[in-house]
Amino acid sequence: MVGKIISIDIINVWLIAFKIASLTMYQKIANILSIASFILITSALGASYFGYKYVSSPQFISKMKNMVLKDVQKLMPKILDNNIPDTTGKSIPIPFK
Repeated sequence: MVGKIISIDIINVWLIAFKIASLTMYQKIANILSIASFILITSALGASYFGYKYVSSPQFISKMKNMVLKDVQKLMPKILDNNIPDTTGKSIPIPFK
């Protein structure tokens, strides 16, 4: 009888210890995941802030304007030669009311 009580108590103590250990392990995992989530969110916010600051900076705007103007200057002679007519007709009169 005493042997059964001791073995049942040992099993109960072991089950309680296992539950506590499981909760402790779960808490550690949850803490690690929350820290990782915080790091990811702050890095994404920081990257988007600095990206916005870079895109809205005058240096970036002038760089983009220069790139676009270089491309447009290369295309202008081709477009002007192909689309501008040699002669034009009379202008259309606009009726006044």
